[in-house]
Amino acid sequence: MVHRKRRVVCGVWGGAPQVFHKRRVVRGVWGGAPQVFHKRPVVHRSAATAARRPRNRGRLPGMTNTNQLVGRYGERLAARHLLARGLVVLDRNWRCPSGEIDLVARDGPLLVFVEVKTRRGGRFGTPAEAVDARKAVRLRRLAARWLALHAGGRRPQVRFDVVSVLLGGRTVGVEHLRGVF
Repeated sequence: MVHRKRRVVCGVWGGAPQVFHKRRVVRGVWGGAPQVFHKRPVVHRSAATAARRPRNRGRLPGMTNTNQLVGRYGERLAARHLLARGLVVLDRNWRCPSGEIDLVARDGPLLVFVEVKTRRGGRFGTPAEAVDARKAVRLRRLAARWLALHAGGRRPQVRFDVVSVLLGGRTVGVEHLRGVF
């Protein structure tokens, strides 16, 4: 890193030196004129690089941004609902290679693993109907992994809940099903 007055020249990125000046980033010369970016510079990736790294990094396969936003909103509403009912939220969106647990909470002496399902309408049934036996098996497996990492050898009593969030026009319905499986 070479310091010159108010500029910092940092290595080479995409074949051209990258220059930071306050909040601007100037990347080499492209078509005869320097490119100036005020936020994050655009990375021109080759076809080989694009094939190696999928564009939906950080997203689950098959999910659109809208579905993710609806899901996050539903999880926030579910966490608020559980807090209002006296549960203590210990963990949110805990991930491991096998999947994700939406919420982990404590209800007195019980440890509660919560699956949150959110839908924008009742056209395809209630959100709770989407939690099937396969999802229950996956959540049990994830709960065992969470306990192995966080319980410290103790065997607390465990309960599995489903929080169903139904978003309709101007109304929101939150249903908390305790001890579902």
